[in-house]
Amino acid sequence: MASMFIAVPPPRIPAAPSDLGQPAGHRQGGRSADVEIIVSSNGSDGSPFAPAPPSSPADAPCPMTSTPGPVPQPRHAPATLRNRDAIRSVLEQVLAECALLLEIASGTGEHAAYMAPRLPGIRAWQPTDASTEALADIDAHVQAAAATTVRPALALDAAGSAWPVGRADAVLCCNMIHIAPWEAALGLFAGAGRVLPADGPLILYGPFRRHGVHTAPSNAAFDEGLRARDPRWGVRCLDREVLPAAMAASLRLDTIHAMPANNLIVVLRKASRE
Repeated sequence: MASMFIAVPPPRIPAAPSDLGQPAGHRQGGRSADVEIIVSSNGSDGSPFAPAPPSSPADAPCPMTSTPGPVPQPRHAPATLRNRDAIRSVLEQVLAECALLLEIASGTGEHAAYMAPRLPGIRAWQPTDASTEALADIDAHVQAAAATTVRPALALDAAGSAWPVGRADAVLCCNMIHIAPWEAALGLFAGAGRVLPADGPLILYGPFRRHGVHTAPSNAAFDEGLRARDPRWGVRCLDREVLPAAMAASLRLDTIHAMPANNLIVVLRKASRE
């Protein structure tokens, strides 16, 4: 099937008040790619986490403890507020009916908590993450949103050969393959090839290079910043890296959707057996 390119208009949401937590080199050339930099209410000790406003006054005593302080809150990824409606718009098209959506690298879980109640065609949403710390964040955000179709978060390492979910109707992965070693992307494609039925979609969201070239100066600067932090990271080339690796795992390109902030959604589908 020939691939399609679909432009998705940016959602009408307020601009982020700041670029809190974004790596150096990320702000250049106007709007730039989203990155899941996480804000933690537990404070910062040299990590990329920064304090988020607590739900109660900072000097309010905590019941059942002798040490006063803020009540721990789940971490927050600011990028989710900027991209969630644009992603949801594409999911409405791609996943009109879905019994089980498996989300890989759910991070804070804010995508699941926000989108699941607004996507009634997805009857069950399974969030996962390789970080055990993230699992608590995911469940807390889901509980706060009363997102009843979202299942308890599971530990899942995308690069691992054994996933805790054996079958899924669709797989979603946002903002992972550029902030992880390439082995994680290869594991994602292999795992999706195992769990998806014929024609089932793997949906990727994030920045990509096209034919070896960055799509915006801001993405080039973002890529440089990522590689400076970890040489194993970086904005991947859709045509020369992602698609060949996906095809090796029996996944074919279906559609490409242009997204705000120089990002793409790439929909791959499990190839049908002849």
